[in-house]
Amino acid sequence: MEHLKFPIGPFQLKENYTDEELQKCVEIIRDSPATYRKLVQHLSEEDLRKTYREGSWTIRQLVHHVADIQLLHYFRMKKAMTEPNYAEATLIDMGGWAHTSDSVSAPIEDSLLLFEGVHQRYAYLIESLTPEQLEISYFHSVRNIYFNQKQAIAISAWHVQHHLAHIELALRVRG
Repeated sequence: MEHLKFPIGPFQLKENYTDEELQKCVEIIRDSPATYRKLVQHLSEEDLRKTYREGSWTIRQLVHHVADIQLLHYFRMKKAMTEPNYAEATLIDMGGWAHTSDSVSAPIEDSLLLFEGVHQRYAYLIESLTPEQLEISYFHSVRNIYFNQKQAIAISAWHVQHHLAHIELALRVRG
């Protein structure tokens, strides 16, 4: 069951990330919307209802979730850069969001467009960060850790790959 929950493995937080590792994360962030679009844009309504394991979110919910959370990652980065007292990460109820009417039934095209637009801006912003800005940190109360912008970027890159693997699993194992 663990391989279905974490098909690429759980996120492994590192203390620091090299410039090369960060650049790889930026490439993932920049390229992932096109990868998602290629995989899901022609899926049928039946395909969009597939899940990767019993009780998991549908492919439709996953596409909407990724767009939502990647927007949240971008939002957190900008808040941390512009608000000196941004000490705690903005959180959402992901399960609740995944069950709102737009996540359950809205066309995935809406989220693909959001994902594409946000990720282009997000990648551009990341590449403009100074070494000092990359070290800005804030507390994540669910993970119970402080993480800096480098670590947040790595989490974000992992997140899109994690759910891409879920969609691929849903299309293979439940299809």
